[in-house]
Amino acid sequence: MLRHQRLIINSLKLLDLIKSSYFLEDISTIFEFLQQQETFNFPELETGLFSAAILKKEIESTGYDKVWIRDNIHIAHALYVRGETDVAIRNVTSLMDYFKKFQSRFERVIEAEVDSGQAMERPHIRFDGINLAELDQQWGHSQNDALGYFLWFYCKLANEGYLKLQPEDLEILALFPFYFQAIRYWDDEDNGHWEEEPKVEASSIGVVIAGLKELKQLLLKENILVPACQYQDIPVRIQFLNKLIAQGTIVLNHILPAECIQPETKKRRYDAALLFLIYPLQVIDDEIGEQILRDVINNLQGDYGIKRYLGDSYWCADYRQKLPAESRTTDFSQDMGSRDSLLKKGEEAQWCLFDPIISIIFGLKFQKTRQEKYRQEQIYYLNRSLGQLTGEDCPLGEFKCPELYYLENSRYLPNPNTPLLWTQANLSIALKMMEYN
Repeated sequence: MLRHQRLIINSLKLLDLIKSSYFLEDISTIFEFLQQQETFNFPELETGLFSAAILKKEIESTGYDKVWIRDNIHIAHALYVRGETDVAIRNVTSLMDYFKKFQSRFERVIEAEVDSGQAMERPHIRFDGINLAELDQQWGHSQNDALGYFLWFYCKLANEGYLKLQPEDLEILALFPFYFQAIRYWDDEDNGHWEEEPKVEASSIGVVIAGLKELKQLLLKENILVPACQYQDIPVRIQFLNKLIAQGTIVLNHILPAECIQPETKKRRYDAALLFLIYPLQVIDDEIGEQILRDVINNLQGDYGIKRYLGDSYWCADYRQKLPAESRTTDFSQDMGSRDSLLKKGEEAQWCLFDPIISIIFGLKFQKTRQEKYRQEQIYYLNRSLGQLTGEDCPLGEFKCPELYYLENSRYLPNPNTPLLWTQANLSIALKMMEYN
């Protein structure tokens, strides 16, 4: 099933630390070393939120100084896994404050007062994290997965007793299922994880299902909360959530293991975003999860990382030369053709987000079965992740977690969005999982 390739290690200083088998003290040594190098530096804004990347002033034109809801949840979840629950709580509390500030975005869609097909009319998933303010820039905000991630993790923390919910918090939580019903999330064309052409995407549907299930668990566990979890005096009933979950599950099962089965340019058989349905969400069964894992490894894996999907033109070969800085990270959701014209087959960027997730998934398989082959795969993908850390010749700094590697003058280099905090988050969990095994 699995396709092992050569192991590329960008930082020679890691050669003595990367091994074919690990003891607990080995992983502790790696983590402590990387901590000293500030590889796992997660600088919080005053609000408790995180910018997408740690950027030097001269490259802030990338826009990665802004806050993305999706990235923040993945980062907060990683810190929670590593025991920094207080940081995770600050983060989701600040996101809740943001949703309270702009709850009218949900209400206008629910009441059909705006055209929900217009992405700028939906809740904004990328914003100014310092002031909790929306941005005027045109953006593909139709991202059901981002909202689903928040609902999932916020309710998860509440279910585990880390959050004491107030009536106004429950009123905001109630908006989510009514909003998902209003847009018919199970057949809604959204911009998805990669903020691109709207389509019906399995990865988005799956995240929403995970969020709705966690909300359902919260209301079942704390029945006293049900009366307060309401929208315009209509409580969020368990039957209502069951129906919403069922509607999404039917469509999700029909689409999987593909990402999108719509015709022509929207159709997509393989997409690495589906990995998140396996971890951290654990919202699909083992059989379909195994198929997705096999699909990603056999069709998207490269030497330097993993492609998001075949035909991905973001940071394709010589991207820096083909586009000015201000145009590299912009809203392409309504005009994918102009960017796609830059791509030559096989020259997609290779991302660093996914190897840690695959390592974690194999770690979970090993814990469940105790089969050594899964532990070996866990180690292999952890080593790939460590190998992706930048080397001493990188102008962005050594031991940094890149967003991706792209071809520039026939050589793979990390792009300027380095270090990417989402990559850091995933690697930190992969190391934690290795400690358990």
